[in-house]
Amino acid sequence: MIQVEHINKTFQVARRNAGFLEAFKSLFNKQYECVKALNDLSFTINDGEMVGYIGPNGAGKSSTIKILSGILTPDSGTCMINGRIPWKDRVAHVQDIGVVFGQRSQLWWDVPVIDSFELLRDIYKIPISKYKDKLEELITLLNLEKIIKTPTRQLSLGQRMRCEIAASLLHNPKILFLDEPTIGLDAVSKIAVRNFILDMNNRHKTTVILTTHDMQDIEALTKRIILIGKGKILLDGSLQDMKNRFVGNKRLILEYSGPDIQLCKGMSLFEAETVCNYVKGTCGSLNKHITIDIDTDKIQVSEAIGILSTQVDIKDISISEASIDEVVVKLYKEYEI
Repeated sequence: MIQVEHINKTFQVARRNAGFLEAFKSLFNKQYECVKALNDLSFTINDGEMVGYIGPNGAGKSSTIKILSGILTPDSGTCMINGRIPWKDRVAHVQDIGVVFGQRSQLWWDVPVIDSFELLRDIYKIPISKYKDKLEELITLLNLEKIIKTPTRQLSLGQRMRCEIAASLLHNPKILFLDEPTIGLDAVSKIAVRNFILDMNNRHKTTVILTTHDMQDIEALTKRIILIGKGKILLDGSLQDMKNRFVGNKRLILEYSGPDIQLCKGMSLFEAETVCNYVKGTCGSLNKHITIDIDTDKIQVSEAIGILSTQVDIKDISISEASIDEVVVKLYKEYEI
């Protein structure tokens, strides 16, 4: 279990004006600004839970992960992970955690992947029998047979990321921190990585904390999200709760012919265009496409469709909800982060 209570962290950041003279002055008289990275941060994550930890750049996500992994010491507050304080019991703590950074590697660049795995086995002091069993499982699940003897520098990004995840799980950690695990991956590789993470969580009840800007990763992997902004927890709840905050917004996509649509109360224009549908042997016809946002607190979707159908000849219609990315953008705007 992860228990974080009233964590605060402040950094001193050097500041100076532009120009050579200002740079020279700063050699003798540096000016610093105190930046509050984390402000009274508190949350609890249960064993086996998968949590999306999201927020804009500079919100405090990386600082939180560094404190949870024992790299940083907070200014104040407490953090207990499986009965340990991460920054005080680092050696014992790292045996229980695995970390994957999408833009950093824990694999040695010029040697085959299997050699990196062997070095990690020595670092974590994994017994040979357990190492072989775990390695065999990871090779099978992540399909590493053909690349495990290849130097890291010769791997594609998707192949390297699969090896990075395997490296972080060799010592069978109880907690896995994932920072942008699918960044830069193609669709096939993303799906493979997501499926593996879900499988590991189901098999071993591994606690997963996912920080990413890819909301499809959040939607595919987690049921709970923690939204952080300006160092504070702004929202902590289920993904469905987050969506329900904006469930009043539906989107109608219409293809129609006739005059321009007159929107009524509860409707707002999102997008509109005119398309020429050309059929061989005819002069073609002009159909109009329009996307309308519906506020269901003010008007029901069925009522809106009824009103629109009296104005124009509807050729096609579809109804959708706001995407997860749009919901997150609305949350950012709501909290002004």
